[in-house]
Amino acid sequence: MLNYQLDQTFAALADPTRRAMVERLVTGPATVSELAAPLPMSLPAVMLHLKVLEKSGLVQSEKAGRVRTCRIEPRMLSQAENWVADRRAMWERSLDRLGALLDSPENET
Repeated sequence: MLNYQLDQTFAALADPTRRAMVERLVTGPATVSELAAPLPMSLPAVMLHLKVLEKSGLVQSEKAGRVRTCRIEPRMLSQAENWVADRRAMWERSLDRLGALLDSPENET
């Protein structure tokens, strides 16, 4: 389940419009109209992007009357961040071993 959810998360973040929406929501909840205001697209297009973000688990929304308010879901951002950090640590260890191997006296010519 986690891998599928990470796939959805990274797919959602692959789009610059959705990344901009996430960046805005990190500062606090916003209505759909507030999210749509700076974007050069129609409200229905913004709703489609929000649907992708909600499906990925990055964003949650609730409707009160005619106003839909969106908020970030920090748990999913944390899972993506942890996945990236784990990969970074693995590559750093590999590069450290490579550096040590290249610096060893046996490799001097």
